Amino acid sequence: MVTTKMTAVFRNPNRRQVATDKVAEKLSSTLSWVKNTVSHTVSQMASQVASPSASLHTTSSSTTLSTPTQSPSSPSKLSPDDLELLAKLEEQNRLIETDSKSLRSVNGSRRNSGSSLVSSSSASSNLSHLEEDSWILWGRIVNEWDDVRKKKEKQVKELVRKGIPHHFRAIVWQLLCDAQTMPVKDQYSELLKMTSPCEKLIRRDIARTYPEHNFFKEKDSLGQEVLFNVMKAYSLVDREVGYCQGSAFIVGLLLLQMPEEEAFCVFFKLMQDYRLRELFKPSMAELGLCMYQFECMIQEYLPELFVHFQSQSFHTSMYASSWFLTIFLTTFPLPIATRIFDIFMSEGLEIVFRVGLALLQMNQAELMQLDMEGMLQHFQKVIPHQFDGGPEKLIQSAYQVKYNSKKMKKLEKEYTTIKTKEMEEQGEIKRLRTENRLLKQRIETLEKHKCSSTYNEDFVLQLEKELVQARLSEAESQCALKEMQDKVLDIEKKNNSFPDENNIARLQEELIAVKLREAEAIMGLKELRQQVRDLEEHWQRHVARTSGRWKDPPKRNAVSELQGELMSIRLREAETQAEMREMKQRMMEMETQNQINSNQLRRAEQEVTSLQEKVCSLSVKNKGLLAQLSEAKRRQAEIECKNKEEVMAVRLREADSIAAVAELQQHIAELEIQKEEGKLKDNLTGLTLSSTFGS
Repeated sequence: MVTTKMTAVFRNPNRRQVATDKVAEKLSSTLSWVKNTVSHTVSQMASQVASPSASLHTTSSSTTLSTPTQSPSSPSKLSPDDLELLAKLEEQNRLIETDSKSLRSVNGSRRNSGSSLVSSSSASSNLSHLEEDSWILWGRIVNEWDDVRKKKEKQVKELVRKGIPHHFRAIVWQLLCDAQTMPVKDQYSELLKMTSPCEKLIRRDIARTYPEHNFFKEKDSLGQEVLFNVMKAYSLVDREVGYCQGSAFIVGLLLLQMPEEEAFCVFFKLMQDYRLRELFKPSMAELGLCMYQFECMIQEYLPELFVHFQSQSFHTSMYASSWFLTIFLTTFPLPIATRIFDIFMSEGLEIVFRVGLALLQMNQAELMQLDMEGMLQHFQKVIPHQFDGGPEKLIQSAYQVKYNSKKMKKLEKEYTTIKTKEMEEQGEIKRLRTENRLLKQRIETLEKHKCSSTYNEDFVLQLEKELVQARLSEAESQCALKEMQDKVLDIEKKNNSFPDENNIARLQEELIAVKLREAEAIMGLKELRQQVRDLEEHWQRHVARTSGRWKDPPKRNAVSELQGELMSIRLREAETQAEMREMKQRMMEMETQNQINSNQLRRAEQEVTSLQEKVCSLSVKNKGLLAQLSEAKRRQAEIECKNKEEVMAVRLREADSIAAVAELQQHIAELEIQKEEGKLKDNLTGLTLSSTFGS
């Protein structure tokens, strides 16, 4: 009853003033009691609405209204008019009670979730009916989360896609990632007392995180301090990951919504359950997988744009890596990025693929007209401000993108297979290099101990087998070369059969690539054969020189020749393979550099043309400015003449005024003299009269 009366009085100040005027004389003690109670209620209501600065280190606590045990005037002693007034106040409060449900639901959710950095004390009074309905709905979802999550998961996802209300975001994020009760939260205070090896890196990057936001931009501010605390604590909990620069933006967004302990728990849960830990590992293997999957999606849904990216050597990681590492927090303004992060908390990295492909679809026409540097500028300056009006269009386009989870799993397996082959090739190269080094040592040992070493029949047979295998590998390379030549012929035939210009250009590029590979193979084969011939001649000369000296039997000479030829061939084979890989890499680098140089040359020509046009326009402007300058000089001369004339006139007037002043001063002096003469005359007259009367 007391709370009801206080709320009615607080929400109806005009009515309270009228009532005070009516019963000012009769109910002075009662009204003072009401005012005290109202002030107490206001203070408690303000404490329930958490402010950004107060909620950072404290959690909201439920408050109870304590009424005075003794009022100045007991209700039993009130007059009938007083009772009638209280009855009217109670009736008005019943009408108001229905409008306060949303406020109570919000306060209840705040008591469950703790305070939030982003809140507003006056938001409940300015809500529209739609927002009030949304608040009531989300209040029920939060209070009945376990049942709603199990029975109405699809409806919750739809609501999250439409946007989580500002004041519910902290508690809903914690519920979505199940971070409310975590043992690691109890370790947070102890972690802050420890020293992390990543502290210098974290301090260096703190100023780069949201440098324009008021909460983080000032050095050694509260925002920077709590951001440092959370990043340091996680680097101690997960020493394998430690600290990665992009993660600070995610933690910063969490700190804008909740206290640092809760932000630490949510970030820990995101790293463990949302693939972020694999993204931020030093190897960044998961980021490579995401780039491969996203590139395959572009190739399937936007083939023309994919070909354009390839022709400009514009790799996916050049523009999309930050999308996955920061969930678009460094791409879009915070209101838009926060809406995307809402969906990420509910659905994971899928929303990043969807939004990324939607952005490329919406900007495909502009990107097709730009070169590599122009596309970089477009991604950095144009795209971030395309949705300042709101993210609804972007989110709607994102959910029109076809996303197949099974196909993404298949692409993950393909990427794993490719990486496994690359690792095997690298291991094979290392093995060949090690074998090459061992063979060199073996040759040196055999040369030193040739005269004293003996070879048995089994070893000779083994050498012969290895030599046959080397010959077979050479024959296989020749067969591969013939197959490549046949492919070239087939491509030329297909090229002649397709009149379409696009097919012709594509086949010509493929033909050029195949011919380059053929030339590389032929060159490597020629070098291999030449090296084998040189080694054979060198070995024969060596045998001829040493045959007479040592008088080795024919079998021993044959064994030596087989061994030397085998070692030389295996050595050269390994070196040739390494050289061929290096040549391919160099050719790719040269092609990329050539493309970049041609783009730079074209841009330079365009800049020269634009500069020439600017020079012409500037020359025209210069002529106009010269004409204006001459005109200004002429006007200035006229003004100076006028000024001189005015100065002369002023001086003449000054001389006249000086003369007039002199005349006035002379006239004043004459008047003063006349005045003195009058005084003397009066004095003389007085003296005369006094002498006359005295006599």
